Amino acid sequence: MSNRVISMWTGSTRNRVIVIVLTFAATVKLSHSLYRKLRRSRTRSGTMSFAAPPENDAESLRRSRILSSKLYLDVPSSKVPLIYSSTYDIAFLGIEKLHPFDSAKWGRICRFLSMDDVVDKNWIVEPKEATKEDLLVVHTEAYLNSLKKSADVAMIIEVPPVALFPNCLVQQKVLSPFRNQVGGTILAAKLAKERGWAINVGGGFHHCCGGKGGGFCAYADISLCIHFAFVRLNISRVMIIDLDAHQGNGHETDFANDSRVYILDMYNPGIYPFDYEARRFIDQRVEVASGTTTAEYLRKLDEALEVAAHNFSPELIVYNAGTDILDGDPLGRLKISPDGISRRDEKVFRFARERNIPIVMLTSGGYMKSSARVIADSIANLSNKSLIDMGRNVEVT
Repeated sequence: MSNRVISMWTGSTRNRVIVIVLTFAATVKLSHSLYRKLRRSRTRSGTMSFAAPPENDAESLRRSRILSSKLYLDVPSSKVPLIYSSTYDIAFLGIEKLHPFDSAKWGRICRFLSMDDVVDKNWIVEPKEATKEDLLVVHTEAYLNSLKKSADVAMIIEVPPVALFPNCLVQQKVLSPFRNQVGGTILAAKLAKERGWAINVGGGFHHCCGGKGGGFCAYADISLCIHFAFVRLNISRVMIIDLDAHQGNGHETDFANDSRVYILDMYNPGIYPFDYEARRFIDQRVEVASGTTTAEYLRKLDEALEVAAHNFSPELIVYNAGTDILDGDPLGRLKISPDGISRRDEKVFRFARERNIPIVMLTSGGYMKSSARVIADSIANLSNKSLIDMGRNVEVT
């Protein structure tokens, strides 16, 4: 039986079938083409309003999510715009110690500030945790769903054993602290607009973009902060000053070709993430090679700020103040002294103050235990120089 069927499938029969299939395919393709032309024609004439451009629908949905968010808290004047919550800190059965990042850094910064009488702990602002609807302002549904897989989270935070734990535990012990820090970064813009400055003791996850995480960055808090500011604060020009040792490829990807955002990124090109595509979207690139010392670094920063002031007039500055530029940091590979960090931060805050531009500071990267002390000392210096008001009425020294 099978031999007869095979013998029949020859010559003219096979050719006729091929012709029929090709004709059918061409007809379908032509029909689709005619439908698209007809749809475009009707859309232009206003008879098919449902065919509005998808990007307009997406922008409308983004705006709706921002306006319905509860992250923009009303903060009493008795509080200072220093944002922190104990929920920032990550403690995960000791596994967090497998990464060089000090995941208790944020709490230690605030304890130093309180011990040194820089700020009363009761004056610190506690943010809300960002919800899924908040995160969808920038992130794709597919990316957020990927975080429900512990293996994916493990790759992002660069701690392989996390892949072995139930995702409910990973959400509670790792991602929830990150989402609380996201809430802090978003709120910081509102407080900066109201008070002139705000410091989120966490945040600065500059390797994460809307569709991808990496480098210990699971959520794109900088991009989220800026989009919230566009809508809720009626701001249309934002400058990102990214002085973490690593390139901020996340926000660079999110704001590629967006003229509302000016990016000054001063980074070591010889270390992670080597994202050459994202580098194309840096408005002002300042590369500092491994081994760069304090004097050279601060000289380049002075020059960069002068150029930035000439190129762009922002209504808000988001300052990513990573301390992985410290001498001895195993990942940053630069040689900046602790005093150099304080002088760096002072220069950026003075740049904002002299131009009356609200500024948000994020603590970002830093992979030595000494980072917390250095950050606390820098914040104290900003207070001593009256570049921020911590409610202590400290005289300028």
